[in-house]
Amino acid sequence: MSIKKEIQTIFQRDPAARTVLEIVFCYPGFHALLFHRMASALWQNRFYFPARFISHISRFLTGIEIHPGAKIGKRFFIDHGMGVVIGETTEIGDDVTIYQGVTLGGTSTKKVKRHPTIGNRVVIGAGAKILGNITVGDDSRIGSGSVIVKDVPSDSTVVGIPGKIVKRKTKDHEIMLEHKVPDIEGKLLYFLLKRIKAIEKQIDFESDLSEDEKEIEELNRILTSSNNNGFRDNADK
Repeated sequence: MSIKKEIQTIFQRDPAARTVLEIVFCYPGFHALLFHRMASALWQNRFYFPARFISHISRFLTGIEIHPGAKIGKRFFIDHGMGVVIGETTEIGDDVTIYQGVTLGGTSTKKVKRHPTIGNRVVIGAGAKILGNITVGDDSRIGSGSVIVKDVPSDSTVVGIPGKIVKRKTKDHEIMLEHKVPDIEGKLLYFLLKRIKAIEKQIDFESDLSEDEKEIEELNRILTSSNNNGFRDNADK
């Protein structure tokens, strides 16, 4: 793919891009992709060390780590890019967009296909982690901060830890599944509020008792205890 088309892709997807000069000198995603094209060509021709060295230089200069063995399609765009990690056996389709902090990682130590396969026109939000030999279908959206460990069907929106499908698009209409959105913070606040309310009720009950009432209650407890002990003593006699 030509450098001109790479620049056109950035103009199409990033409204902050103003000039070609700005993209060429100030876009780390653009630089990382150029480095990767060179490293990938060397890797495919079994020049493994030079390929890894180029990817290492790219990581140092851009903050983006792409293994030279990763297969990346056309019009790939990394926005911002700091902290992006793409593993060796990753396969990425065409027109994919990812944001900073995304990890396309592996879950196996064996020399097998251990990284994700990303379909065409997929958007992966900032900080998302897609782990293992799984597939993300075409036209899907992965929410920021999500952790994906299972296959994602095409035309899906996935959020949460672990990722859950919250919207599916069919040929006729979209199916909204908001009830599956995990709201951990909301649940935690709910239980905290319930606990606070219970404590407040206990405090209010105790504060309603005057000092005299508390003394009377204490005397009653002593008398009750004494009577019980006396009853036991008499019973023993």
